[in-house]
Amino acid sequence: MSVLRLESVRREIGDFVILDGVSGAIARGERVGLVGANGSGKTTLLRLIARRDEPDAGRITTARGVRSGLLSQEAVSDPALTEAASVRMAVRAGAHPVEELERRLARMEGAGAAGVESAEYAEARDRFETLDGYRLDQRVDEALSGLGIAAADWAKPIALLSGGEQTRVALARLLVQDPELLLLDEPTNHLDLAALEWLETALVRRHGALLVASHDRASLDAVATRIWELRDRRLEAFRGDYSAYLLQREGRDARQRKDAEVGAAAVQREQELIARYRSHRKFTQMHEHERRLDKIRQVDAPRRQARLTVGSSGLVGGAPVRSGDLVIGLEEVVVGFPPAIQGGPPVAIAAVGLLEARRGERIGIVGPNGAGKTTLLRTIGGELAPLAGFVRTGAAVQAGYLAQIRERVIAGATVLDALLAVVDVDNGPARSYLARFLFRGDEVHKQVSDLSGGERSRLELALLGITAANLLLLDEPTNHLDIPAREALESFLRSSTATQLIVSHDRRLLEHVCQRLWVVEPGSTGEPSKVAAFEGGHREWRAAVAGGWSVASELARLARRTNGRGHLAIAPAANGRVRGAAPTDAATVPPRPRPTRPTPLSKDTYRRQMTVVETDLTRLGLRKSQLELALDGARTDYVALRRVSSELADVDAALAQAEEAWLALEARAPR
Repeated sequence: MSVLRLESVRREIGDFVILDGVSGAIARGERVGLVGANGSGKTTLLRLIARRDEPDAGRITTARGVRSGLLSQEAVSDPALTEAASVRMAVRAGAHPVEELERRLARMEGAGAAGVESAEYAEARDRFETLDGYRLDQRVDEALSGLGIAAADWAKPIALLSGGEQTRVALARLLVQDPELLLLDEPTNHLDLAALEWLETALVRRHGALLVASHDRASLDAVATRIWELRDRRLEAFRGDYSAYLLQREGRDARQRKDAEVGAAAVQREQELIARYRSHRKFTQMHEHERRLDKIRQVDAPRRQARLTVGSSGLVGGAPVRSGDLVIGLEEVVVGFPPAIQGGPPVAIAAVGLLEARRGERIGIVGPNGAGKTTLLRTIGGELAPLAGFVRTGAAVQAGYLAQIRERVIAGATVLDALLAVVDVDNGPARSYLARFLFRGDEVHKQVSDLSGGERSRLELALLGITAANLLLLDEPTNHLDIPAREALESFLRSSTATQLIVSHDRRLLEHVCQRLWVVEPGSTGEPSKVAAFEGGHREWRAAVAGGWSVASELARLARRTNGRGHLAIAPAANGRVRGAAPTDAATVPPRPRPTRPTPLSKDTYRRQMTVVETDLTRLGLRKSQLELALDGARTDYVALRRVSSELADVDAALAQAEEAWLALEARAPR
């Protein structure tokens, strides 16, 4: 039985037709994903179904007694949320019928034995149990914690939360309300990976129907049992999840193109015959072919969608230059904000040991919201100075940084002005470049202040790519982008030779682009977050986490491996850059005595360990030579002389330890 039915729905705004002849139905318990390019009408359709707007033609019907609830992308404005005394009370009030029954039962229980023994009480209690009222508080707590709302914020008024947190509270309220028809517009915005996975599980466990508009392909695969696609103002339905939809969509488009070609060829053939018989004055045959021409059903070939194109070369400067092998090195870095700026604890992340990004690597930075990923990326990009340790930038590194928070003012009134304010080029090349980012024709004259979230993201990407960079620092680059734009961006990132550090919750992006990860894990109360490298992609990391891997366990393993001595960062070439707090004197670690009777290693273990040690010896020897040359050139610069001398001493100590390790391994060579 259908809970929702659409019949030839049409919606216009002014002279522009957004939806035309849209028909479809959703059955009880069905989970439907709604996809389409930005501007295709997904939000409009959801608002029509939720009765926020009315269609200009057609009909929308829901089954009798069916409640619906809509989570919109707009700022939270529901008085039931904004006027609630606390976040928890706002979410609990989503189950209003349950709360009413709860108060009614309490009144009857307060009336004594007569109230409790009445038929009215028995009926109300049965209804309360049916609505799972005894688990209401547990459901509220699960929704808030599952969606990443900290327990310390539950007692706050919702007005004190950020916009993203308010949206998550509104989503928690809807899940507690549990309407028969749940309508969600981009619910995965503002969710980290843990909250995404919790939400997907919660949606699958629901018994009610679901219609969710989303650009998150992984979530659609996890949740949807059917896909609705809005394209060219029409709605088409597909069976299965998003991956199944892609295969069906490709097959349908191929058949439609073939049918269009066959139809066009038949029309052309009939027109030629009509012209021939007319010229020969054979009107009977001519009229016969005219009738046959009228019966041919014309099929329009699917229009090819304009796609975002991110080129490997910039608008100016051509392709990026080749950087040094070491692009970024973090040595015992502590990042965050001083108390005078932040008003709180100064430390956001303490990176133990050494983290390195080498030329051409694509590294994803993952972790919960608020763990400090953006702060870490801003420190690497030079926007923030580290509170301790060093950020080493390699030779010839040219960085491009795309921030997550994109509300900052963009110079220029229009899209074209914004580009010309950054680079001095003629209008022709500027317009051609903007066309790669889907700003075509009069769209280049759109006011920047009127751009949608997706359009602004495309403009930010265009400004990022003006000069080709060999280091890309990307903070949630797929925010507000539709699926075709996300796929185009992924294709560019996979083919780019630039080193990439990408903060993202987009699992498909992480799986398809990133070769390894830096995982940020929040510390306990009052402690900074920690970060460790994971040698593998997103799928491998999730499997490892399920098996017990954590940042803490990885750091403990590294500490045991280095016997408490930690890692020593290898600085970039002499023309690289070093940013950091003043160096501290490292404790001198005495060399370990070699065992008197060393146990031989297996061939594989010996070869693997010897490769590591010999690599360290080569790298340290090269760095020592570079520092000795730099030392000669820094005789008149006391600050540089002190820094180079200090690093040279560290390298000498590390070189001695590496030589000792080589001797120890050689003594344990397989017989």
